[in-house]
Order: sequence, then C-alpha cells, then structure tokens
Amino acid sequence: MPTLPVAVTIAGSDSGGGAGIQADLKTFAALGVYGASALTAITAQNTLGVTAIHEVPTDVIAAQIEAIITDIGADAVKTGMLASSPVINVVARELKRHRVARLVVDPVMVAKGGDRLLQEEAVDALRAILLPLATVVTPNTPEAEVLAGMTIRTMTDVREAARRIAALGPKNVVVKGGHLEGKDAVDTLYDGHGFQEFTSERFPTKNTHGTGCTFASAIAAGLAKGLPVVDAVAGAKAYVTSAIKAGLEIGHGHGPLDHFWMLRTPVSP
Repeated sequence: MPTLPVAVTIAGSDSGGGAGIQADLKTFAALGVYGASALTAITAQNTLGVTAIHEVPTDVIAAQIEAIITDIGADAVKTGMLASSPVINVVARELKRHRVARLVVDPVMVAKGGDRLLQEEAVDALRAILLPLATVVTPNTPEAEVLAGMTIRTMTDVREAARRIAALGPKNVVVKGGHLEGKDAVDTLYDGHGFQEFTSERFPTKNTHGTGCTFASAIAAGLAKGLPVVDAVAGAKAYVTSAIKAGLEIGHGHGPLDHFWMLRTPVSP
C-alpha cells in the first residue's frame, strides 16, 4: 500500500474554516499530502473578524507535536498563528528536539479583518528563536516591514527587506506582494544569493481569507514531497492563484479561497 508524504501544521484554529489549520489541512489534502495538526490557539472567527482567542497551554502544544512526530512523522512542518512568546519558545524547542528538517514559517501577525494574532512582545521571539530554524519564511509586506524594520513601497524595498530578514537566519525568504499596488501580484523569493519573482494576475475579489495560510502550507506540501524550494514556491503560487480565482461566496465579509477548485469547475492559473 503506498504511503503519502506527511505535512504538519502548528497553528491556530479558525472556526469559520477559511484560514488557520482548517485552510492548512484542506491545502495538504488538495495537494496529495497527509496532514496532521497541533493547535496553538482556538479562535472564534468568521469572514467578518475575530471575536475571541483562547491560547492552548504550552504543555498541550508540546504534547501534540510529540504525539504526531514520534508516531506519524513529519516530512515538513508549517507554523502559523503562534500568538505569544511562550508559544513560540515551546514550538521552537520541540522542532529542534525532533530535528525537523523542512520548516515553513508563516509569521502571522494580523488577521484579514485587522485583528492582532501575534502579541507585540512576541515579535522579538519570532525573530530570534523561530526564524533561524526556517527553511522558508513567508511574510506579506506588512509583516516584512515589521521583521525588517523598514517601510516597503517598491520592489527595491522588497529586495532589501528580504535581505534583512534572511540575515536573521532563515534559508529562504518569500516576500508576498499582494499588499503592494500594481497590475500583477508579485512574490519575491530570496535564497541568500539571488532573487526570483513569481507573478500572477490580480483578481477583483474580496474572497481572499486564508491566502497566507494556504500559500505557506502549499509550500510545505511541496517540500514534504521532496521538491526543491523554488519548485515548491512556484507550485504554491499556481495553486493559490487558482484558488483565489475560483473563490467562494461564503459569509458577509472576506470569503475564503476555494481549496478544492479542481474538484469543481477547473480554472487556469
């Protein structure tokens, strides 16, 4: 019987199903990877925003990671919402203890509706403790501004921010360009030596809830399959572009991507 690659998401739960571990597990399934999860927080959330957050105790987070990796294993791990420095500390400790080799860090700071998902005191811990462990880190431009300590307005700024973030320790940095103005959405990969851009059309839609989670987990799925980083990023970009184009009219705010668009009406990237 064939076995599937295993990807693990360590992130918060989105009760609305559009982002967080729900989006991650949908992405893993859509891309042919077995998904497991360790919850860091429970959010009361929908397409309009976040109304409550409850952090999972750190010993329970550690126990989840231990249970997954010692039995099922992890070909790649993706982190999302980590909320606070104690959570970041325990996650980093467990990742090092279990010698996780392929780690994608989505430095989640703010939800689509503007609600803060990472405490300000935790940013330093994210920089100092987690980023040095990352194979790939995937900030959007507001997150990259915080991590790099600079304003980003142009592609020249994007490249400088990527260099600054890479200096914190991650092997690869992808600065997502969805927040920048322009006809196209351009994501920029920096591998410590050079840059590569991944360009897609922008679509006139508000249904983009979970885009960042989905992109990072799609990269993790590619790495779990053994793809080189550049191919994992390219595949993630194509998958997310199609999922945005398909979209879902769900709720009264920012609706989710259609993670299983290929099972319904096919759309071209």
